Amino acid sequence: MPVLKELTHLPVIVDPSHAAGHWKYVKPLARTAVVAGADGLIIEVHPEPEKAISDGAQSLKPEKFYELMEEVRILTEVMKKQIEVMQ
Repeated sequence: MPVLKELTHLPVIVDPSHAAGHWKYVKPLARTAVVAGADGLIIEVHPEPEKAISDGAQSLKPEKFYELMEEVRILTEVMKKQIEVMQ
């Protein structure tokens, strides 16, 4: 992440759903990406992943997605405060 952010002016978007391949790893990878400086996330979400035509195994159910978004919100607030203190 830091190397990409140095090499480009473009936003760095991370896709933990495809990187993980399984829903139980999506949240930890997403949190890690945010802390590492990702500008955005692509998260697969499906109300019934077992019935999804594709990518069901890596899809979060909506309630898990909402939990993740709250965690991301908290992480970004903490990181912003830490950056302000360091400046």
